[in-house]
Amino acid sequence: QVQLVESGGGLVQTGDSLRLSCAASGRTFSRYNMAWFRQAPGKERDFVAAIKWGSGRTYYADSVKGRFTISRDNAKNTVYLEMNSLKPEDTAVYYCAADPTTYSYIDSEYDYWGQGTQVTVSS
Repeated sequence: QVQLVESGGGLVQTGDSLRLSCAASGRTFSRYNMAWFRQAPGKERDFVAAIKWGSGRTYYADSVKGRFTISRDNAKNTVYLEMNSLKPEDTAVYYCAADPTTYSYIDSEYDYWGQGTQVTVSS
């Protein structure tokens, strides 16, 4: 079982940068695929980025490719989302997700979720 706690959200301006962190409990964190999703008010939860355990292979939504970077530090049981050149449309609650088998953009395939952290980008 894995418990996830996100942090690092806040209110920023267009063009600013922000780094989200997701701290995970559990000794086998290094064997979990990790992902970030986001949900804007009144919208469905959308995939942002994923990172595979072992290879560290990454995968991004087209809307964030080139601006966001997902990374992980297995020694710290933490996954990060570095967000640059933020836009108002990036405003959402950002969720961290984990799963030992899936490496996917489909949120229902992930077993473990954090509580979310709010990111607001003002214009």
